[in-house]
Amino acid sequence: MEFLELFAWMKVSDIATLSIFLLLGMFVLLAIGMPLGFASAFLAVAVIVMKFGPEASFGRFGSGPMSVLAQAVYRQMTNYVLISVPLFIFMASLLERSGIAKDMYDALNQWLSRTRGGIAIVTSIMAVIMAAMSGIIGGEVVLLGLIALPQMLRLGYNQNLAIGTICASGSLGTMIPPSIVLIFYGLVTETSIKALFTASFLPGFMLASFFIIYIIIRTNLNPSLAPLPEEDPTAPKGMEKFLRFVGFLSRFALWITGFLLLRAVFFTITGDNQVQEGLEPIALGMVSDIPYIVGAFAIAAALILFVVGRERAAEGWQMGKGLIAPVIVIGVVLGSIYMGITGITEAAGMGVVAVFVIGLIRREMTFEIVWDSLMRTLRSTGTIIWVTIGAASLAAAYTLAGGPTYVANMIVAAELPTMGIILVMMVIFLIMGMFMDWIGIVLLIMPVFLPIVLKLPVEEIGIFGELDPRQVAIWFGVVFCMNMQVSFLSPPFGPAAFYLKSVAPPHISLTAIFRGFLPFIVLQLLALSVLLIWPPIVTLFL
Repeated sequence: MEFLELFAWMKVSDIATLSIFLLLGMFVLLAIGMPLGFASAFLAVAVIVMKFGPEASFGRFGSGPMSVLAQAVYRQMTNYVLISVPLFIFMASLLERSGIAKDMYDALNQWLSRTRGGIAIVTSIMAVIMAAMSGIIGGEVVLLGLIALPQMLRLGYNQNLAIGTICASGSLGTMIPPSIVLIFYGLVTETSIKALFTASFLPGFMLASFFIIYIIIRTNLNPSLAPLPEEDPTAPKGMEKFLRFVGFLSRFALWITGFLLLRAVFFTITGDNQVQEGLEPIALGMVSDIPYIVGAFAIAAALILFVVGRERAAEGWQMGKGLIAPVIVIGVVLGSIYMGITGITEAAGMGVVAVFVIGLIRREMTFEIVWDSLMRTLRSTGTIIWVTIGAASLAAAYTLAGGPTYVANMIVAAELPTMGIILVMMVIFLIMGMFMDWIGIVLLIMPVFLPIVLKLPVEEIGIFGELDPRQVAIWFGVVFCMNMQVSFLSPPFGPAAFYLKSVAPPHISLTAIFRGFLPFIVLQLLALSVLLIWPPIVTLFL
């Protein structure tokens, strides 16, 4: 006890002083290179000691303020949904090492190679599909950098356009389900992750469409930015190419509708699809769904037999078959969630199994690939876990010291209008995203900001339309993810730049990479403005 009394001078009761110390301490520790997880944990202990004194903090083992930190960490670490994070990372690692992504890129390139800016458009579409498969940002940027960047540079694409397309599109895993950012937001705020996934679909695809529209407009205004590749005289053109594409879609539709028909018949025979009060009907598995499935099957067959022709359909299948494996993985992961078959964690496990089985069928899954993917998963998960432990501790310590109440009172005392308060929060998110990892932001800031947003008059949020009060937390989570989308490209610590630099040719500098980001950051801010001006866009599918 005498030893602890030596540090009695550290006690600070003023929460404003503690907040300033915390802010400055975080910047100093990060500036000297201390990892975010350790910096957060150190500051958590420092806040507790400064608020309650060393004797109250350490005097009674297993009780007192320090035990609150331990309980906060325990709650985070024992949350079942957290298991989905390493599973999604493992799935992304397997996808990166296997040939699934390359075949998908080649298949997309078959259809869009003669379109102005087609390689960049293919890269954006591939990024959307990759995001829907795994939701891991770093792996997507690295993979696109390995596959798409050499192709675009070889064809004479503008370097800034190529870099911006890869990094901005590769960061779409933040917005498009199954996003790891949304999973953590749901864990911290106790918001339905399934509802967050549903709400983020439209904003995510809206942002992707902004990228594609920008590429199309800019390359058509300045064709020198994206020269067309040399024409293959043997490749189908015009209507012939379109018919082959229809043939591919029709043949794929036969497989899908055939599977759904067998599934619905099976449920009918077993009686699992009987209408019961209190239970949701099985999606596309009820007796009433069978006529529609049969009708879709018949239309697909008629297109092949009477419009496209079997030969063209077979050629179209060969051109587009690289898209089949990714669609299967997406169907397994998101289909199992939205059809009510599994939860988020089980869906992640099923996705891993799906990628592994597809790799075995393609004879690409070797022991070396699995081992390397496991090691990458271990390293990435370790980083996330340490940041989670440190940030959860700091959030608990600051909450215990009365920080959230102080911040809330300070914001309210500013007497800003509702949208003014939200815009201040957006600026704070954007600034912190320039210097801090998203995990730390969601764990440290969200427990402070979300309660304030929930108390704001819901009718004053946005300009057009009105939110349901029950969906404010979901809307704010999607808006937060759009902010984090910007942070992945924001200098000086935009992670996407360093991911791409690790696989880019030596002549491409970090400065050049950040320069290529600028138009895409403007597009991201435009998408963020849409969410703020018209909040109901987030809840259209809920």
